[in-house]
Amino acid sequence: MRIAQIAPLWECVPPPAYGGTELIVSLLTDELVRRGHEVTLFATGDSQTIARLEPGSPKPLRALEITHQEAAVYDQMQLSRVFERAKEFDVIHSHIDFPALPYASLTKTPVVHTIHGIFTPLVEQMFIRHRQQNFISISHSQRRTELKLNYVATVYNAIAVDRFEFYPEPEQPPYLAFLGRISPEKGPQVAIEIAKRTGWHLKMAGKVDPVDRVFFEQEVAPLIDGKQIEFLGEANHPQKNKLMGNATATLFPITWREPFGLVMPESMACGTPVIAMAMGSAPEVIVQGQTGFLCQDLDECVAAVDQIASIDRHACRQHVENNFNVQRMVDGYEQVYYQVISDRLDQNGHLKTPALLNN
Repeated sequence: MRIAQIAPLWECVPPPAYGGTELIVSLLTDELVRRGHEVTLFATGDSQTIARLEPGSPKPLRALEITHQEAAVYDQMQLSRVFERAKEFDVIHSHIDFPALPYASLTKTPVVHTIHGIFTPLVEQMFIRHRQQNFISISHSQRRTELKLNYVATVYNAIAVDRFEFYPEPEQPPYLAFLGRISPEKGPQVAIEIAKRTGWHLKMAGKVDPVDRVFFEQEVAPLIDGKQIEFLGEANHPQKNKLMGNATATLFPITWREPFGLVMPESMACGTPVIAMAMGSAPEVIVQGQTGFLCQDLDECVAAVDQIASIDRHACRQHVENNFNVQRMVDGYEQVYYQVISDRLDQNGHLKTPALLNN
């Protein structure tokens, strides 16, 4: 198949540190190429891929000193380039949520949209207007059935498991880990409270976006003492692997219905169980009592810390290898692609030639 992948321009593909959507696009794109597909990746100019790269911006928009209006122009120019070339592709796969919807309505080339984000009331109206398009959820809990969108599949996110070193034993003296954006919905303030109530050492890593700077400075920074509560800044992959792998448990005390938290399978791949609030996708990723604990409130999170030694770290790794590997994710997306282009296949399941498609 000839496949176009549209990545957000906010971060490069793959991201050097934080960037869940861009990491998924990277894993998906390169594995599709390895399977023999002709893939074009529309992403930032400094992205690294074995596919054909079509730059939408010279660098990540996050790194450019530009206004929101200028960032929107970059996004629109990228989408214009993609859909002007729509006839060159058998399927277009968008990872940028609602901005691609109007463009997709104007082409005969099948388009699928993986929804990586959440719906605000205004964004809901955009999706409702284009509800007939092909949508992929990244967890069952993410689906908004009341909007009556045309969901064609749920495909769980994946990680490259072999890139994560397995730690059979946690470091001594023990500590808890927290990784993620330092924002209210990720619950760093809750992680700190868990550490304080249990007396455990907590090591935190994550980026602070401009929109979360006030939250960090007012509600998180004053609680960081550099002793019991440490903040290590934004972590790259090796740092993240070591931080989670050496931890006794990773805290995932989210305060929102997160569509899919990559921190959970990443931690379990290191062998480290996860203590999470039972919200969003967490119950679909964690096996209660086997790879971590799903909690209803702060008290249950505190109690779970005392039970964490009962978790088999090998079972954590095995769970990720079986359920959140790249092969399984790409199998799911390939199935969707063939599903949406079924009218373009001949009786033997092969793609028709362009000449036949125009008849």
